Amino acid sequence: MKLALKIDVDTLRGTVEGVPRLARLLERHGAGASFFYSLGPDHTGRALRRVFRPGFFSKVRRTSVLRHYGLRTLLYGTLLPGPDIGIRCAATLRAVRDMGFEAGVHCWDHVRWQDGIERADAGWTEREMRRGCERFAAVFGTQPRAWAAAGWQTNRHAARVEELAFDYASDTRGRCAFRPLWDGAAIGCAQLPTTLPTLDELVGRDGLDEGNVAVHLLALTAEPRQHVFTAHAELEGGAFLGAFEGLLSGWKAQGYELVSLRALFASLDPARLPQHDVVYGEIAGRSGRLALQA
Repeated sequence: MKLALKIDVDTLRGTVEGVPRLARLLERHGAGASFFYSLGPDHTGRALRRVFRPGFFSKVRRTSVLRHYGLRTLLYGTLLPGPDIGIRCAATLRAVRDMGFEAGVHCWDHVRWQDGIERADAGWTEREMRRGCERFAAVFGTQPRAWAAAGWQTNRHAARVEELAFDYASDTRGRCAFRPLWDGAAIGCAQLPTTLPTLDELVGRDGLDEGNVAVHLLALTAEPRQHVFTAHAELEGGAFLGAFEGLLSGWKAQGYELVSLRALFASLDPARLPQHDVVYGEIAGRSGRLALQA
């Protein structure tokens, strides 16, 4: 049974420190994975505008944002200029690709996408996606074939772009691979949704911490079925590295083949995937509204 590993890379720090650390760990475990990169400016500090979102303060308190992201990152885009991740880290991105890991696009500007995409029109959406794809092509010398929307937030205009440009996307939270519907209309390429809660959604809730969160997640995967797990370069590539290694060892012991999203997609027949609407809703442990498999 395949368990696909998706690594979201949101910040400069995550790219410089977390990505190489995760790549080495995955290589030691013989695990495949897909890395989805934020390729434009790191404007993480602007995320503080989300203070009025339900659940924002509880998530910040639980996950110790300062510890995971660092003070400098939390000032990017406000008191400090936002560094251009794609330019600064091009050699790192290519090196990880050359280790055999799939590379895809997460976004151009992570904060801008998360804060704007739900209500954005077609022009705004297409410009943001084009900028990310153009930078990907400049870094890797080829067009991207997969997209994973920042913050699991997307819209029907993005789905139209994905249908033309990508083999698959991973923009949603859900149960299984599916073909997306928007208000009943078939729009978009195959969706490979994240099926498991993330570590930062669990730690600090219901008695879970870095020492026992892996045991909790492994209980959720004890009955084998296809899964997609999303890690974050800033978290699993940092303070949660030990917990993530425990997950890799545990999943292998449970009999899972740890693969990239590309390998999971290759094992599916897109024409036979079920169709489900994409709707917006909340996920326990995460602030704001996310795109969900209905």
